Order: sequence, then structure tokens, then C-alpha cells
Amino acid sequence: MKNKTLSAVALATLSLTLAACNNKQAGGAASTLVIQQSADVPTLDPGTTYDTSSGQIVENMYETLVGYKGNDITKVEPVLATEWQEGQGGKEYRFTLRDGVKFHTGNDFTCADAEYTFRRNLVTNTADSGNWFLSESLLGTPSNAKDDTSITWAKISSAVKCDGNTLVFTLPAVDPAFMTKLAYIGQGIVDSKHAKEIGEWDGAEATWKDWVGKDLMGSELNKQPSGTGAYKLVNRDANAITLTAFDGYWGEDKPQIKNVILQKVPEEAARVQAFLKGDADFIEVPRAIISSQLQGKEGVAVLDDLANTTASGFSMNEKIAEGGALGSGKLDGKGIPSDFFKDADVRRGFVAAFDVPTYIEQVQEGKGTPRNFLLPDSFPGYDSNLEAAKFDLDLAKAAFQRAWGGQVWDKGFTINVSYRAGAQTQQTAMELLKKNIEALNPKFKVNIVAKEWSELINSKNVPKEAMVLSAWAPDYADPDNFVSTFYASNGYYGPRLNAGDTQLDTWIKEARSTTDTARRDELYAQIAKRAQDEAYYVIMPSQPIVFPYRDNIKGVSADTFNPMIAFTSGTYWKNLSKE
Repeated sequence: MKNKTLSAVALATLSLTLAACNNKQAGGAASTLVIQQSADVPTLDPGTTYDTSSGQIVENMYETLVGYKGNDITKVEPVLATEWQEGQGGKEYRFTLRDGVKFHTGNDFTCADAEYTFRRNLVTNTADSGNWFLSESLLGTPSNAKDDTSITWAKISSAVKCDGNTLVFTLPAVDPAFMTKLAYIGQGIVDSKHAKEIGEWDGAEATWKDWVGKDLMGSELNKQPSGTGAYKLVNRDANAITLTAFDGYWGEDKPQIKNVILQKVPEEAARVQAFLKGDADFIEVPRAIISSQLQGKEGVAVLDDLANTTASGFSMNEKIAEGGALGSGKLDGKGIPSDFFKDADVRRGFVAAFDVPTYIEQVQEGKGTPRNFLLPDSFPGYDSNLEAAKFDLDLAKAAFQRAWGGQVWDKGFTINVSYRAGAQTQQTAMELLKKNIEALNPKFKVNIVAKEWSELINSKNVPKEAMVLSAWAPDYADPDNFVSTFYASNGYYGPRLNAGDTQLDTWIKEARSTTDTARRDELYAQIAKRAQDEAYYVIMPSQPIVFPYRDNIKGVSADTFNPMIAFTSGTYWKNLSKE
């Protein structure tokens, strides 16, 4: 069975009809869930899903071998696997797979699909996907075969293979976080027969090199997904994605909500209006709007003080690519040189100029907490004894006066900084920074630019950005996922920011290779202190998650909320119902 193709008019009509019927349909299986957000959705291919906008859809269409148990981020339970055994001192994992599972096409789920999925992820692995940490576990390197010639087909095929209907992983070294890595939706099992039919990699040794590091953002699987999840794709256009409950879903708890529509609505006021009218059930909106415009209104429920396991900060590119946010490309007041942020005093100036107390008061309504490190303070390894960087304009001024041997202060600069279009909290944060930077010296200019989410995270555009607000939601529940991501030279952000610190790399490598908790905590404290001294990021304060929803949606609660699930309701759509 192939996906039905509809005309553009039919697609628009279907989307509008479902949205209009949102409050008129009966509850249960006939209902529609409408979600509105400002961001677009870059991909529906799990092999390249590495953002929460895509992830919230992919995690409801695809399933992994294991998932998190309830709201516990430290324990996993079976999903497409029914059981597993660990062997060879932690270097081998054998998974027994579930019978009677169908893909959205009607194809049967078998071990061959799991084998194909993981091999495809290892072959196509790029820094834009979450497959680098899978590759690190199974091949001993985060790189692909183009960047690391030690990777061979023999290594890939022996790292993951089927033994009958048992999937076998063989690791080169013990990885305490391996099981939680398998719960990441990027490891969602794809329909291999369908993938090959629509032009994806054929899974063969003869062709694997042609697919090494291939950009999957516009893949055929992105256009025609087929997973085992509770929802399947109906249609997709630039402004809306519509899914419907999968009648052949294997789970005992069948989805109660029939249709889900995710709409891109850039204007915050429009999202709020739709929500208050009951035309949207979940919306993206900042805390201040929730308390001032939504809380206490008829039909509105709010879940607050939820665990926040994200970390974010302004990242500063130490070698901005030609054609990027350089202006004149010189320190002449009209631009910046490509290595502007290479000088630690420039970075220190920006850090000291960000008004954390005001941001907490205005945006987080006093519920925020300053952070000293880009690691959630609820995670092990966070050193609460280290004081967070202070907002201090005198310190900022002194740092800028030292920067570039005094040239920054004497000649000034103009810098363009980018944020995700429609993200009000990001815009506010950058406006606060702009205000304080420009107040220090009339020769300092900060221009704020709104860009689409897919544009900001595109690997071709990232090197051109001078400063963006970089955020991270955990792929797996271990501090290394944040520390390596933000601070390692070969992590996710290191290559993008052209930043490297050999001392940090040494400590990070030791921390990720030991199971001694006390030693890991000690190492992370040292990393946090040095990273703060070098001012690698302007660190945003943490805050508890607050989530508004229409009160006829059931299944949203603090007891079931799991921050590892992409959308902030913290649960899968199949667990929701609508009255």
C-alpha cells in the first residue's frame, strides 16, 4: 500500500476542514488534536531527525527498540524489542524483537528492518543527525567513513546484524549510556522494504560508499515515511502536517484521537486567539503570555513547575564563514572580522553584558535560576557550588577595552545575530543583549535578524552565523550528552563554532570513559569552571516548564510528563484523549 497523493487544493481543504471541526466532533476516535507553533518542520526521516520540531512528529510515527518508562528518564522498557541480554562484559547486546507488528505500508516488521535502520544510520551519519553518538558507541568514532577511513563495511556489518530474529549489537568498548541512546527517536525503525522501493539505500555492501554522509534532509523517506507508530502521515505542506491514527497499530492501547494537525503559525497573537477559541489544543507560547492572557480563562488548563532538561545559550562562532554575518569583515565599526570571537575578551564582554536577572524577571516571571554550565542542574555532574557568571557592565566594558589589543573599543563593530522567527523569548533575550552592548559604546551596533528554524539549523548556513541562541534537549539521559555536545572540539557545536580546547577535550574524554560517579562529578566541575573562565557561551538561566492546553484534553499530567519526549506535553499522542 502506497501513500495517497492529494492535490494542493484537496490538501488545503482537508486541513481546514479538520481544524474547523475541532470542537464539533464527538470525543474519542473521532476527535482532532490541533497543535500550533512558530517553527517549521525540517524532516520526517528519523535518520536525520535532530530537532524537537521534527522529533515531536517522528516519535509518533516511528518507534524505537526501547523507550523510557513512564516519567523516569533513567529507566528504559521494551517497545519494538521484547527483551535483551547483555554479554561479553557489556560489549554485546542481543535483542529479541516483537512479533505481529506492521508498518504503515502493511509490511511486516522483522529483524531485517532493524538491521537496515542502524546500518543506514551508521553509513549516512553526519553532524546534522543524531547518529554521531550511535557511531561512537558501535564504531568507536563519531565520524563517518569519509572523515574516518578506519570505518569499513566489515566494521558496520559486524557492529549490527541479525541472528535469526535476534538483533545483535557488538561494541568496541563498554558504553554505560548505550541503552538510553537506543531510546532516541533518531533510532526509530524504518520500513526497509518500503525505503528501498522509493529509492533509499538498498542496504548492500556494493553501494554503501555512495551513501556515506548523504544529506537525508530531503530524502524520499522524508517525503513518504512509513513507521510502526500509532500515527501515519496523511499530507504535508509548508504550513501544516496532518496525521491520522494507524488502524494496524500493534499496541494494546490504541490511539483515541483520530487526527492530529500540526500548523505553522508564526504570529504569537494568532496562536493565542486560536487557543482561546478552542481551535488549537496545544500552542507554543512564552510563560509571560500564559500567565497574562491564558491562565484562568474558560477552557484553559495549565501544567506548571515541570522538570526542564534542556540547556541553552548564545553561541559565538570563532571563524565565521565568508559570505556570512561579517558586514565589512573588518574592525571598522561597519562589521567584524571572521575570527572576532576568537578573542576571549570579546566573549567575556558579551557574557557580562547579558542581563540574567532582568530576563528571569521579565520572561520567566521570577521562576528562572542562573546556570553556571550548559548542563541541566537536575543532571548528575552539575556543580551547584560554582557561582554563575554575573551581569556586570563594568566587567563587560573592561573586557571590550582589552579585546583585540584595544581595537574593539576604539573602532567599534556591527554584528548581526539571529534567532528563530516567532520565538518571542529568543527575541527578548537578544533585545536585552543588544540594549546593553550598544549602551557601552556608541560605536557598538547589534542587529537582530529573524530566520526560519530550518534555515538556522542547515549545516550550510551555520558556519555563516556569528551568534545564535543554541539549545539542546537531551538525546539520552547522561551528562555526557550535554558536555560533549557543547564543549568537546568534535562535539555537535565545537566544529560549528570553530572552537577547541585541548584541556576540556582531555577531561571530557576521561569523564565519558569511566563509571566512577565521584570522578565524573569532579571532572565535570573542572570543565564547568574552565568553560566559564573562557566564556565559551552566554548561558541562559533555567526555568521549570509550563504547558497550557485545552481542558478537554485528557492524559496530560505531571505524573506522566517525561521531558525526553519532544513536545512539551511530555507524552505521546496515543496516550491522549479528547472529550
